[in-house]
Amino acid sequence: MNLETWLLFSSAALIVILIPGPLSLLMISNTLNYGLRRSLPAFLGGVSASICLLSASALGLGALLLASEKLFSVLKTLGALYLFYLAWQSWKASRVAARPGTVEEQPVNPGFRSLFWKAFGLGASNPKDILFFAAFLPQFLKADHPLWQQLLVMILTWAVLDFACKLFYGLTAQGAARFLRSGKGQAWFNRGSAALFATAGGASLLSR
Repeated sequence: MNLETWLLFSSAALIVILIPGPLSLLMISNTLNYGLRRSLPAFLGGVSASICLLSASALGLGALLLASEKLFSVLKTLGALYLFYLAWQSWKASRVAARPGTVEEQPVNPGFRSLFWKAFGLGASNPKDILFFAAFLPQFLKADHPLWQQLLVMILTWAVLDFACKLFYGLTAQGAARFLRSGKGQAWFNRGSAALFATAGGASLLSR
């Protein structure tokens, strides 16, 4: 991959990654609840999910999903149910934060595996991302260059940019933590998170 193509790919990828979504919301929530450093496993989980989806697209899973409407519907439904589960968790957290006397209580910090797999599950639960990558990657591939070398560069570039953007969201959340960690701020943030997760789940079920 030449420098010009790489720069075009990096710019387009950065724009796509910066668009807020359920995974970005989860990164912010983790940072507020557990701190930036302890949330790193979740960042790694989200990046790992992106790498897996990119690889799956490169291996032809995107074409398989396009050819099998039933398989796509099953995966889409599972992803939507997971979003509804996260919405329910956020709503429960908002009720706890709104109670008097809970402001100073510190949440129990989950282990590495819990944070990693929760983020990985959310990142990998949307089959539309595989279809997106299947349509996105070929725009920057050159037929006269080795395919696997180009894909490797794309995957590594996406992983670095993805981690940097998740870190950006974490740092942004850390800057606003003073308000958002208050009882009222935490309650409203969790209610907003629940609404966004539920909306994303509903949109996934209703979309074709």
